[in-house]
Amino acid sequence: MIYYRPTKNEVQVFETATANSLPVLLKGPTGCGKTRFVRFMAEKLGRPLITVACQEDLAAADLTGRFMLEGGSTVWRDGPLTTAVRTGAICYLDEVVEARSDVLTVLHPLTDDRRTLPLERLGEELVAAPGFQVVISYNPGYQSVTKELKESTRQRFVSIAFDYPGEDVESEIVQKESGCSPDVAGQLVKLGVGSRKLRSHGLAEGASTRLLVYAGKLVQAGMPLKEATHATLVGSLTDDEEMSRALSELVRSVLG
Repeated sequence: MIYYRPTKNEVQVFETATANSLPVLLKGPTGCGKTRFVRFMAEKLGRPLITVACQEDLAAADLTGRFMLEGGSTVWRDGPLTTAVRTGAICYLDEVVEARSDVLTVLHPLTDDRRTLPLERLGEELVAAPGFQVVISYNPGYQSVTKELKESTRQRFVSIAFDYPGEDVESEIVQKESGCSPDVAGQLVKLGVGSRKLRSHGLAEGASTRLLVYAGKLVQAGMPLKEATHATLVGSLTDDEEMSRALSELVRSVLG
């Protein structure tokens, strides 16, 4: 089973939403466990999962499907959303606000009592199979104002807010995921917490739990702790020289 450490009541909320065929919105910072949570819940509930990593070129047609030329004939090929609707799978759209605006529009009839997907090119309107569920995620602290979710969209979802866990829990996660010692995990988490405080001083994003796990894996593979932190917590967080110096000073203050 996929490892996931619950921090609040997110498992209960998701299970209840699923039992009532309600769509779910996950919001929280990068690398705090949103995608892992969806994978964990799909496995726990025994549900098939179709994941779409959204980006600026993703359009509604990429989700619903399109006609393709194959062997001299024109055939329709379902997109991932249509496949999920037909088969009753969970369709997870990761960082949904990065996609084009028509993606959210096509989700609307699937996120209310209609639970339908119009396929205009086929002249059909699909009714979602039992078990179908829309799950979307985004990082409200990272996206620009122009890429925020509209109120009309947010109110179609049951929302679960994620954040980085407390230090003890995060240390447990880093240790479990990377295989590093409790002492190393504790030091990495202190660095992660310190880096997140630098956001108020111009750092775009503090170290995610995922990045701390990467550092722990480097240490577990034999790399010295300071080198591992510079390869992750310093090198991966910024290209700005001044901010790099601030992060390096943070490493020195924690590790000595």
